[in-house]
Amino acid sequence: MGRTRTGRHARGVRTAAAAAVGALTPAMLTAGCRIENAGAAGSTAPPAVATARPAASASADDGKPGGGTPSPSATPSRTPSASPSPAPRTLMSVGDRSGRVRELQARLRQIGHFDRSPTGYYGTATVASVQSFQGKRGLSRTGRTDTVTWERLLAMTRKPTAKELDPPAPAPAVAKPDARCLTGRVLCISKNSRTLSWMIDGRVVSSMDVRFGSQYTPTREGTFSVYWKSRHHVSTLYDSPMPYAMFFSGGQAVHYSSDFAARGYGGASHGCVNVRDEGKIASLFDQVRNGDKVVIYW
Repeated sequence: MGRTRTGRHARGVRTAAAAAVGALTPAMLTAGCRIENAGAAGSTAPPAVATARPAASASADDGKPGGGTPSPSATPSRTPSASPSPAPRTLMSVGDRSGRVRELQARLRQIGHFDRSPTGYYGTATVASVQSFQGKRGLSRTGRTDTVTWERLLAMTRKPTAKELDPPAPAPAVAKPDARCLTGRVLCISKNSRTLSWMIDGRVVSSMDVRFGSQYTPTREGTFSVYWKSRHHVSTLYDSPMPYAMFFSGGQAVHYSSDFAARGYGGASHGCVNVRDEGKIASLFDQVRNGDKVVIYW
C-alpha cells in the first residue's frame, strides 16, 4: 500500500509539473515574437545589443581608406569660392610694329617714360620704358603692354597729337663733304658727323643720321659702289631684317634699322651703315641705282 500511495503521489506531482510547463510555454513564445512599444504598461524592453566600435584616434583621417564616415553634423560647411579673375591680355610686346605702338610711345613720352621720338616699333627701349612705368605704378614689370598697363596709361595721359606721334626729325649737322663726293651720284658717309648725304654733282639732295659697326665688326672705309639692292632683305647670317638694303662691300650695306630707331646710338651694327629714319631711306632707295658711288670716310 505504501508503494501504491507513493506511486500515485509521484504521478500526481509529474502531472502537475507538466501542466505548469504547458501553461508557461505559450506565454514564453508570445513574449519572444512580439516587441512591445517602449513605455507600454507591463512591457519589458528588449535587451540592448552592444556594438563594438573602434576607438577614435586623434590622428584619424576620414579621407583615407578605412576611415569612419563622418556624421553630417561633423562635416564642415563649405562656401563656394569666387572664380579667379582672368589674367591680363597682352596687347603689345617686343617685335610688334604698329600705329598703336607709336601711340604707346607718345603717351609714355608725355609722362617722362620714353625719351625719344616715337617709331612705332616695340624694341628694347620700349620694353625698358614700359617696365619703368609698370614699376612706378606697382604693376608686374613684364615689359609687355597688357590690358591693365594700357588702361592705366590711358587714364594718366591724353590722346597724342599728330606732331607728338611723328615729330619732325632735326636736321643732321652735315659735315663738309669729302673731295671724292663732289662729282657724280654719291652716298657720302661721314663717320665723324655720323651722317649720310645723298649727293648729285656736289649738291646735297638729302641727309640722314647713321650709325656704324662696333670695334669688333667695323664698317669698312674707302670708295665703293652699290652692286645690289634688296628692298625686303633679311640677313642670312644674323636672321635679322635689313629693309631697303643697298650692298656696297661684301655683306655690308646701307639699310634701315629698327633697332637704331628704338635705341639710338646705344647700339651698333655688324658692319653695315644703319639709317634710323625709315621714310628717308625708303625715298633714297628709290633714287639710288646700281653702280652709284659710296664714299665712307672720317
